[in-house]
Amino acid sequence: MKYIRVIILLIASSKLIAQTPSQEFIRGADISFTQQIEFRGGKYKLNGVEKEILDILQENGANYIRLRLWHTPSNGYNSLSKTLQFAQRIKSKGLKFLLDFHYSDTWADPSNQTKPYAWRNLPFENLKDSVYEYTKRVITLMKNQNTLPDIVQIGNEVAGGMLWPDGKLYGAGNETVQWDKFSELVKEGVRGVRDAADTSSVKIMIHIEKGGDYSGSVYFFDRLTARNVEFDIIGLSYYPWYHGSLSQLQSNLNSLAVRYQKEIVVVETAYPWTLDFKDNTNNIVGLDSQLLPGYPATEEGQKNFLTQIKNIVKQTTNNKGLGFFYWEPGYISLSNFGSSWENCALFDFSNEATDAIMVFNDSTGTSVDDDISQVPTEFYLYQNYPNPFNPSTTIEYSITNVETTRRVVFTTLKVFDILGREVATLVNEYQQPGKYSVVFNVETRHQPRRDRVSTGGESLPSGVSAKGGYASGVYFYTLMIRDTSLRSVFYKTKKMLLIK
Repeated sequence: MKYIRVIILLIASSKLIAQTPSQEFIRGADISFTQQIEFRGGKYKLNGVEKEILDILQENGANYIRLRLWHTPSNGYNSLSKTLQFAQRIKSKGLKFLLDFHYSDTWADPSNQTKPYAWRNLPFENLKDSVYEYTKRVITLMKNQNTLPDIVQIGNEVAGGMLWPDGKLYGAGNETVQWDKFSELVKEGVRGVRDAADTSSVKIMIHIEKGGDYSGSVYFFDRLTARNVEFDIIGLSYYPWYHGSLSQLQSNLNSLAVRYQKEIVVVETAYPWTLDFKDNTNNIVGLDSQLLPGYPATEEGQKNFLTQIKNIVKQTTNNKGLGFFYWEPGYISLSNFGSSWENCALFDFSNEATDAIMVFNDSTGTSVDDDISQVPTEFYLYQNYPNPFNPSTTIEYSITNVETTRRVVFTTLKVFDILGREVATLVNEYQQPGKYSVVFNVETRHQPRRDRVSTGGESLPSGVSAKGGYASGVYFYTLMIRDTSLRSVFYKTKKMLLIK
């Protein structure tokens, strides 16, 4: 009976996870540096072909773009006029748009929440009015040019407040008074959005930086909700060198989803593909100690990290994980423009897209390559059997309808645990059209047996050894089909259950 109860609970949990989301899963990118990089001659490439970064992201499955907005920036970038221009480009391509109000002339983050210079001497009541009128004006202009944002952030990484010292939450006077003032400022921003947009379709996000910090997140959102601040989405930053492990991120997402019953977005994340330098600008990430175990600073490591971020968000309790944004994938280094993020971008030192660009692709059977003759037009990943299993299970997949000009594709089949850690690579090779079967056995450390069921050619080498030490629980197996240039074009994941 105990075994049966466990099965019932896991099946119920599986059904809960698999619920249809209220909207399309967000696969976004913050590319606020793009206009500045383009002005200085920066170019981006996919498979050696120069393309606009918006096209590269969209072709690879991205559906959202995030832009930061500064009040009066010294160099003119991230200003209202520049943001209005960029919003038109975003919407013209059918992409959705998140607008990030910093309420500052420069970076607003945990260390800096400086008021715009124009507001520096305003009494608090006038400051509230300025927040409302400014926010309302921005959204009105966006609406008038048919680029109304789909999501609006009121402040950026505001766990310590915003518009310091008036809205500072720590070390600025009586804590209760400061929380009241901060909440009033946020409410004015929300009111400005609501009055200008005149539609409930524009969602409000409150963004803090505590991706893996549950107690810190609860401290913030308990006090915010107690003051009846209206918002729709919890936004979190998650950089592992600042915000903990992937398991801490997952625990925080699941717990916040239950506690507040709001949708959650990992609105900033990134990972390095190298620790090398191209320019003389010091990189933010440059030490082995900043990396997660099992995720080296390689293109594969960067791709695996982002894949696991996506998996964790998708599996958030009560289906509250709404999506993720990669922060500044296009922040490349130029001869006249240094970058402290060059090794965390999604473009290498020759401005070619890294393998992680493929993680934005969230659909099955949709090509992201211009030359469709290079990829299969159909493939299938079947549910493993038996499921639940112990100690072994069979995974089958098929590749069909490959164009005769390209008879071989590169196939990868991997197994991940619930935390997104890769535990086995079952297939990693070129394959011809056909149906394939792989036996995954958790009790062996040697090569898993792979039998071809029916093929269009000769048998190919066996997969890579699986690793031992598996615990009971949910695992995911992912099939990736890539063309001969090794750029991912198909991607599918299914879930299986091991019970010992």
